[in-house]
Amino acid sequence: MTSIATLLVICSGVIHACWNLFTKRSLNKQVFLWSIHVLAVAALFPFVAAELFTKALQTPVVYYVLLSFFSQLAYVYFMSKAYQFGDLSQVYPIIRGTSAFFIPIVGILLFGESLSLFGWIGLACVTGGLLIISGLGTAKMDALSYKAILFAFLVGLSTIGYVLGDKVTLQYLSPLSVLEISNLGFVFAFAWVSLKSKEELRREWRVNKKTIVLGAIMSPASYLLFLLAMKVAPLAHIAPVREIGTVFGTLFGIYILKEQQGLKRVMMSAVITVGIICIGMWG
Repeated sequence: MTSIATLLVICSGVIHACWNLFTKRSLNKQVFLWSIHVLAVAALFPFVAAELFTKALQTPVVYYVLLSFFSQLAYVYFMSKAYQFGDLSQVYPIIRGTSAFFIPIVGILLFGESLSLFGWIGLACVTGGLLIISGLGTAKMDALSYKAILFAFLVGLSTIGYVLGDKVTLQYLSPLSVLEISNLGFVFAFAWVSLKSKEELRREWRVNKKTIVLGAIMSPASYLLFLLAMKVAPLAHIAPVREIGTVFGTLFGIYILKEQQGLKRVMMSAVITVGIICIGMWG
């Protein structure tokens, strides 16, 4: 089962990087993200309506559902801002690396946990990779770069909230229902902006109709694969494997979007990925 879970998570990471590429290439990030998740909500609703409306949830579970919902809402809002100000090859590794950095730190400070030698090596790899790939402190940094880094960092923090919430919620709801809650967070985040800007909405669909439809399939599919893996394998084992998407996201930004600092960003995304795997597997 662990091998199957690992394969699911690798596929999840690659698909996640693909729909993030679509988001970066879109005209209006908020309208694009709203559009793909409206389609996803509509497609999944018939399958999960009976469970969501008839199943009585205990109060503690409701709190985790709300944690996931609002974390997803924050996640998609900060993501749209990060891609508005920064490159995919800069923003994506920071998004994926931030949660991997903070989860062991929280465990050490709040729960008295400890890291092995490989865990500390992994944490050092993630820290160094994030600092170098962000460009903090270099002469090339400008106001837009700092905004991109800040919003990417906030996306990473939001990821921690919804993954932890969903891990508990999966004990009471099916993966499809958990996924629908996630998609609803995306839809609520940009409903007002998208419906208010009818011309922006029409223009986005006119220019990016194909990638909106692909995104509506790939965004929920990437997280559904991860939810299915969480059902059969420990989170600590599979979460780091998903970060293989960090390398793919960086490669997409450099070779498809023609972003700068290619060699450095590829190397640092690989360092971050190695660090994450060290923490998850042997930390």
